[in-house]
Amino acid sequence: MSQEKSNDSEVTRMIILGPNAEVNQAELVQKLHMLELPLTIKSTCYGAIIHGDEDTVMDAVNKIRKLDPYNIFTKDRGFPPGDPRRCRAKRGAAREGFHQLEKEYELLDCLREALENPKEVHVKKPKKIEPDSLKKIIAECEK
Repeated sequence: MSQEKSNDSEVTRMIILGPNAEVNQAELVQKLHMLELPLTIKSTCYGAIIHGDEDTVMDAVNKIRKLDPYNIFTKDRGFPPGDPRRCRAKRGAAREGFHQLEKEYELLDCLREALENPKEVHVKKPKKIEPDSLKKIIAECEK
């Protein structure tokens, strides 16, 4: 794949299917193609990468998430598909950030559950510590 220079208005997003997604990678990519939008679409082990004009990419993301709103997640990717700085085929190893994505994937089922069953949460704002109390804590730690 030849690397084309990206315009400033172009973005790349990763579409990540959660563990309980109702669609698989092949179905996801097929649905993306069926949108008939001017996008570069690449199938991946976790879903897909889409690249194009920002408005078009976000239109595709919004439409595709309607398939399974609690199990389809997206995030920015700083490089277009096939970029030699990130392409695993050119680097010969897992791309940088892949291990981070693996860890994030482990949390997706928790996110799905939170999205499906939202609860009102109240966070108690902590009080500010007085300077004298802080000085006392520092003095105790220095001992």
